[in-house]
Amino acid sequence: SSTEKPILLNNIPDAEAFISGAEVAVIGFFQDPQSPGADRFRQAAGQIPEVPFGLSSSAAVLSHYGASENTVALFRRVDNDRRDLDMNNGEVDAKKLTRFVRMNELRLVTEYNPVTAIGVMQSSLQFNLLLMTDKMSPKHPERMRKFRAAAELYKGKILFILLDSNLKSNERVLSYFQLKKSQLPALAIFHTPDDEHDVLTMDEISIERVQDLCNRFLQ
Repeated sequence: SSTEKPILLNNIPDAEAFISGAEVAVIGFFQDPQSPGADRFRQAAGQIPEVPFGLSSSAAVLSHYGASENTVALFRRVDNDRRDLDMNNGEVDAKKLTRFVRMNELRLVTEYNPVTAIGVMQSSLQFNLLLMTDKMSPKHPERMRKFRAAAELYKGKILFILLDSNLKSNERVLSYFQLKKSQLPALAIFHTPDDEHDVLTMDEISIERVQDLCNRFLQ
């Protein structure tokens, strides 16, 4: 419930535990927890229930993270990255803050859509693995379970991305890899600096086949 968010982080161990306990965590560093920026931060926290929000006004915590006052920092485990948003600018309202989080919340498996595309493109990871599949398929939950299990093995090396073939906006990605819907599910591994890629169509996803494709491509 919104009353529990954000969690107050009064010391460094609390903040570290908060960040390490989630795939994506957001902390607002506000010296004055009653400031207008902190109010906008609370509003945004209430709109994104699945992302943990913490608030700290401790000078020690701010210093530990090298954060300036009235800054919101998003920490993500998948590529060990951090994104900061300056809240000193009065133009950053709850809506813009919510968009900032949605854009940058890369996860162990990130679903690709027009909003997350920005975060995907800005990720420090140069290798992306796409699972192109029909989310409506009865086999989808099992495919995702295996894809997630494989993603654990390549954390910090490869960004794992789910691409739903039902979304019209994803059709051009399929055509880029010269795939038709009838050929799915398929995996495509991609090296962003030079566009080099490899595509594998398969009847069924298995952790071993994902590993095989990843290892071969990385070598």
